[in-house]
Amino acid sequence: MTDDLIRLYDAILDRQGMDPAESKTARLFAAGPKKIAKKVGEEAVEVALDAMNEDRQGVVNESADLLYNLSVLWVTLNIHPDDVFAEIRRREALYGIAEKLPKPPAGAR
Repeated sequence: MTDDLIRLYDAILDRQGMDPAESKTARLFAAGPKKIAKKVGEEAVEVALDAMNEDRQGVVNESADLLYNLSVLWVTLNIHPDDVFAEIRRREALYGIAEKLPKPPAGAR
C-alpha cells in the first residue's frame, strides 16, 4: 500500500504545474487549499455513508477518491506521505498501532 500511495502522490506532484484545462488535478490545485479540503471532507462523508449502508464496493470506491483528494491536499500543504507514516510510527511506539493519541481535556485546549 505504501508504494501505491507514494506513486499516487508523485503523479499528483507531477501535475501541480499543469494547465487546469488539461488536468482535473491541476484544476484542484488552481481552486486552492480550501476547495481541496472541502473535497476531502465530502469524500470522507461518502465513505461513512457507504459504510453505514454496508456497501463494501462503495466504501472501496469512495476510499480511493478520499486518498486521491487527501494526497492533493498533502501536496498543496507540502506534506509528504512519509511525514504521515512517521507520525503513525511515533504513535505506535507510544500507544500501540491501533490507538489514537488521547485528546486533551476540554479545558486544556
